[in-house]
Amino acid sequence: MGLLILIIIFTAVGGVLSVMAAAVFLLLPDHRRHAVLPHGISFAIGALLAVAFWGLIPEAFEKVKPEQFQVLSGTILAGVLGFFVLEKLLIWRHCHSGNCEAHGDEDDDHGHSHNHGAVKSAGALIILGDGIHNFVDGVLIAAAFLTNVQLGIVTSLAVAAHEIPQEVGDFAILLHSGYSKSKALFYNILASLTTVLGGILAYFGLENLHDSLPYFLALAASSFIYIAVADLIPSLHKKTDIKTSLQQIALIALGVLLICSLHSIVHDMGF
Repeated sequence: MGLLILIIIFTAVGGVLSVMAAAVFLLLPDHRRHAVLPHGISFAIGALLAVAFWGLIPEAFEKVKPEQFQVLSGTILAGVLGFFVLEKLLIWRHCHSGNCEAHGDEDDDHGHSHNHGAVKSAGALIILGDGIHNFVDGVLIAAAFLTNVQLGIVTSLAVAAHEIPQEVGDFAILLHSGYSKSKALFYNILASLTTVLGGILAYFGLENLHDSLPYFLALAASSFIYIAVADLIPSLHKKTDIKTSLQQIALIALGVLLICSLHSIVHDMGF
């Protein structure tokens, strides 16, 4: 039972600590945060795509046999299409509530989109995708603890460090989607608690979860790919001047490089 308590404590540290560190973004004055927000969206695109293609998908394929590759690829495809349908349903629900502005797609002076149906759904999808990703992190942390306590502690700290830049991007997306600072913080903490859930379930049934883990990874990856490609990248095309375009490309590259660097560091440490 002592090991279970350690898993609960360190999955909470791995999930919540990264959110609280990233929440410093919310402490910026409104005018500074509004100026930084469009740049945060560009960074988030790079981070999300890097997490999906550099981390989640390769790890998922490493955990299955070659004859399962096609099924796993199909899971990623089904996830992308499924998130498209889910977003359609979210926009449809929003439009039928009497507040639809799905045909108005302009940004205000602070970079907030008036396409409320689409941007709200992007916020909902990022919470869902982050919840799946954090659940998998909890399973991985518990697996490390079940192998060796020291390995579990270091892995949980590595997860927290890895999650911070992604959580900054998540906050940027939620604020861009119209969430208040308090709601963005609340939903990010809520999503982070799935790390604890993953750890507890893994403790009691890691052997049963092991076969499903690659498919959780694939679904988390498909959600991040869909959000980046369908919801975030189109918003960058609204400004086409050279300076802004170069800034967007640089920040996307920075998001990719930072996530890839963290993955390489963690890999070199043996995790």
